[in-house]
Amino acid sequence: MLVNDVMTPKVKLISVSPMTTVREVLSLMKSHDIRSIVVDKTKPDGAYGLVTFKNILQSIVAEDGDIDLLNAYDIAATPAISVSAQLDVKYAARMMVTNSIKRLLVIDNNEINGILTMSDIIGILMESIE
Repeated sequence: MLVNDVMTPKVKLISVSPMTTVREVLSLMKSHDIRSIVVDKTKPDGAYGLVTFKNILQSIVAEDGDIDLLNAYDIAATPAISVSAQLDVKYAARMMVTNSIKRLLVIDNNEINGILTMSDIIGILMESIE
């Protein structure tokens, strides 16, 4: 099974401009009930970023950052760790477990196709046992 068969497609992702404030990012996370937001590239040959609860906790709570002065680009993991849509899911899962990563962007030719989360993979396993 390929990552493409399991991932959440791009059309279901929420992405923001790098200049979006952390307050706006949190608001989007709350209103869409999601745990991560994609940060768009700053230029065509740039890298996508990913903001997660962990990034927010570290920069705002642990380091006393200002929720209105910091923007998505300041706190995002950039470049986001990614895999190809054509990779076998077992290798993506191995990468997640080995590196304690909960989500991977799915990127081919420097364009985002979706996101792969641990929940996506576990969901497929749960469906297979029913």
